[in-house]
Amino acid sequence: MSEEGEELSVPAEGEVVESNGQAVNDDESGEAPSDQNADEEKEVKQGDGEPTEVEPDKDITDETPIEMTDEKLEIVEDNHESKETDQEENQGNKENPEAGDGVSEEATEAQKEEYNDDDDDGIRVTADVVPEEDEDPNKPGAETEQWFKFILDCMILLIVVSYVQNKLIQQKSQRSQLTACRIRLVMKMPFHKRPSPVGEDAQSIDGRHQVLEEWSRLIIVKYLQMPCKTSHIVCGSILLSARTLFVSVKVKSKFEGQERTTKGENLTWSFGINKHVPAINLTDSRRRAVLYACGNTAVLYDYGNNRQKLLQGHSNNISCSCASQDKRWIATADKGPGSMIIIWDSFTGTPVQTIFDPHPDVGVAAMAMTPDAKYIVSLSAAQRQILCIWDWTVDGDSPTTYAELPARHDLQTYIIFNPDDSSQIVSNSASQVIFYEWKGDAIKFVAPELTDQDFNRMVGHYSQSIFCSDSTRALTGTSVGNIVLGQSPITTPSPKKKAFKLVRLQERGITVLTTTDRFVVSGDVNGHVRFYDQQLTLLNWCSDFNVGPLNAVAFEFKPNFIPEAKEDSDYPSDATIAATSFVTRNYIISTSTAQVADVVSDGSVVTMILNEHSAAIHSLAAHPTEPLIAIGSYSGLLQVWNYEEKSVVVSRKFSRGQMMRCIAFDPRGNFMGIGFTNGSVRILDAITLEDECPEPFRYSRDAVTHCVFSHDSLWFATGDANFCVTVYKAGSPNSDWPWTYLGKHRAHYKPIRTVTFGIKLDSDMPRLLSLGEDRALVEYDLNNSGIDDLKILETQRIEQSAVPQCLTWYPPVTKEQFYLTANDQFKFKLYNTTTTMCRRTLLAPTYGTPLQKMEVLPTRDAVRDKRYMAYVTTDKVGLHILPLDGNPHNAMALIAHPSGVTDLACSNDGRYVFTTGGTDATTLMWEANVIALEAGAKLGGEDLIPFYGLLEGGRDGELFKELENHFYYAQIRSVNQLMRSYRKRESVAYGSLMILHDSSHLTPAVNEPYESRWESIYPPENQLH
Repeated sequence: MSEEGEELSVPAEGEVVESNGQAVNDDESGEAPSDQNADEEKEVKQGDGEPTEVEPDKDITDETPIEMTDEKLEIVEDNHESKETDQEENQGNKENPEAGDGVSEEATEAQKEEYNDDDDDGIRVTADVVPEEDEDPNKPGAETEQWFKFILDCMILLIVVSYVQNKLIQQKSQRSQLTACRIRLVMKMPFHKRPSPVGEDAQSIDGRHQVLEEWSRLIIVKYLQMPCKTSHIVCGSILLSARTLFVSVKVKSKFEGQERTTKGENLTWSFGINKHVPAINLTDSRRRAVLYACGNTAVLYDYGNNRQKLLQGHSNNISCSCASQDKRWIATADKGPGSMIIIWDSFTGTPVQTIFDPHPDVGVAAMAMTPDAKYIVSLSAAQRQILCIWDWTVDGDSPTTYAELPARHDLQTYIIFNPDDSSQIVSNSASQVIFYEWKGDAIKFVAPELTDQDFNRMVGHYSQSIFCSDSTRALTGTSVGNIVLGQSPITTPSPKKKAFKLVRLQERGITVLTTTDRFVVSGDVNGHVRFYDQQLTLLNWCSDFNVGPLNAVAFEFKPNFIPEAKEDSDYPSDATIAATSFVTRNYIISTSTAQVADVVSDGSVVTMILNEHSAAIHSLAAHPTEPLIAIGSYSGLLQVWNYEEKSVVVSRKFSRGQMMRCIAFDPRGNFMGIGFTNGSVRILDAITLEDECPEPFRYSRDAVTHCVFSHDSLWFATGDANFCVTVYKAGSPNSDWPWTYLGKHRAHYKPIRTVTFGIKLDSDMPRLLSLGEDRALVEYDLNNSGIDDLKILETQRIEQSAVPQCLTWYPPVTKEQFYLTANDQFKFKLYNTTTTMCRRTLLAPTYGTPLQKMEVLPTRDAVRDKRYMAYVTTDKVGLHILPLDGNPHNAMALIAHPSGVTDLACSNDGRYVFTTGGTDATTLMWEANVIALEAGAKLGGEDLIPFYGLLEGGRDGELFKELENHFYYAQIRSVNQLMRSYRKRESVAYGSLMILHDSSHLTPAVNEPYESRWESIYPPENQLH
């Protein structure tokens, strides 16, 4: 497999590629290549600048040798020029391999595109990317030009490899060769060359770079999905479009937030982490990054610059992930129906291969990647597990080989390759360790019995397994601090004695086991990290992290790391008598309490990267005036984020058992109300998060599920799981109790779905309403209520058979004021706020499940601005255009949280929508792309065209034709009945004329069919008499 930064060369039959990448034709040279020349084949690795041995690619054959460089591209089918020029260029490249990579200086400076097709025997194409000019690198716009050059380099690669693929198709090459060619293309992409924004206008430049980067990523994804016969043509048109895009981006001085995708909502940030999936350290000499799972999204977090790349594609929560040794390639997998394994380029976040349904219906429980990233092993999540090995660079449709494990083995939850021998694999569950060996299509596996009786002591539950360096010996950590050490029974069978032994390593349970630089590294339930040598002698330990149980210890990638301490370094001393400096790589740790920390070995500096919620999140609220979002969870952690700066402003940790169920800001932004699962209610200062009252209110017997402030910030109402509504009233701000209890009422006999405040029509007085699953809409009389006496003003049954799910106040887009409800039969209903009469029923979005919550997006001018509404279903988030008309194209939805959406909030300016996922402990931030939503509605058609699609078969279906026929028949019948009554009136007025009318020549039998058909009755002929 190709390494990052290598040049792509496809030799033809009978050709060899010299060390400088120049193709030599055997037919013209007249002699076969020598073995010495073949041994000298080398390439320069662009990422590290070190020469590495590279074998010629023998899978792909073509008559067209291809030379690819950073500045120039040449495609040669027949050499008509002298070889002396080629040899001179090769000689220059050998002397200085980094100077142009085989391109002469004169050719690099030439700004031209030549197409020479003078004859049919040969084609020579020379394409330079962008004229290089001497300019100030700090000048605004200079980096944009560099981005354009970078994109053009990628496009040239696309065009050339597409051309090669067409040649392969003409030669009837195998599909695996085409797939391998595409994978190599992405490996050759010069993403390491992408520029960094500098200068005074770096922020605006960086915004434009995000546009270009997303655009280029989209190109690559679309390319990988294109048919080979058309992809090079499309790439040529894309290359021309790049110039137009470059000019338009360069002209604009600032990034003004142009919409960049065609989705109605774009995921822009993710708060939280899946504590069950260990984080992966992607830090190297060029970046400080970490990969972690967040629901069904993988997050590439550049914690050095506080930026995220969100890897979307899974429809279920991510269950496991892995990475290659050089951190270039990463893979994610999920568990559930429609599961996938997706391989990503970690530098760009581009998916380069997708394995659909690797384990149908159940998904992936564990996964690992070989150090060279060529193979992936996966374990299914079924009771009878299946182990599959995938050669993803060649074929993503079927595994290379697989084996089915017996049902007697426990569910294996961890698996790893032997880094020195990829044919050796080990996996473990809580009580079983299995060794594998695969060669070709065969997989052998052995599961030795390791019990407490075998060792005469407690073994404990297994956590993770590793292979020791340069051996088949495996180590497995246990929950009581032991290490099970032994050889693989497959490679070294030992019938006379046990091949395993138990070593007492520490007192606390071992949760993590890994290796680095011939060290064995362990992490335990106390958050401590220990380093051992190959003989399991303790060398060093770190215990000052103040974190929870570890689930990952991941070291950075430095291929040339030298474990030597410099004079000014501050490495800790090891545990030997000599007390020498213990030098190791920097690393990150992640915990099962949703924490990720960066550890710098020099000085033992610990920096907390993530400190997220470790339990389910059900409470979410946006500040009414500031870019702040409050998130509370069952872990007792309350955080207030600045979602523009992506930083925590203030946080508070409540005592154990204080699990937050709902949060609300008052409209002025001064107070924050919180309801807890134990029935208590707290009102806090929105800035300091300190309690406004000396003690929390405890008037609810069950969990408080809803809370809301009135528009004037004088009333606060809650709804609980005991079907009661409780009201609190604001008092004197200088008193000890600025908020007092008013009363509560059990007005419902089924769960409450919505508690909301409104404003009376002809006054500024608040209106309090509650809606329950008992179909009752209750309005409370706040003015006439007294202490511990909350009165009901009116109760209305608003549904007959459907169950209402949510309620909101319809914005003033019409002259009449409405409540808007959504029920479980996918219907919107508009009720007059005064008469509570249903004025209109419309079709609601039909994305799997009914709407659970909806909220109108705020806007500056509530009367003149176009209005939109955000909503959530069981697992999706969507937008809807207002006013409502039943048009299905006016709504869209995306999968937000596969485990279920628990709450919804909108930013004060209407730009962002926030959703929480409950058990996945994540909060997602979505950008409302109303332009794309409006475009989708326009594409759906106008007038009745969008509604034809709601009929079975559409406008051309049988149902529509039948309705059309019935319509015309009804029109004819109506006209005939009208004419018949007209004739009767005529007969009365002109009776004498009707009597004189001569109809004696028609008999009754003859008249009957005509009279029947005149009345739109069409009986059969045999029934006429």
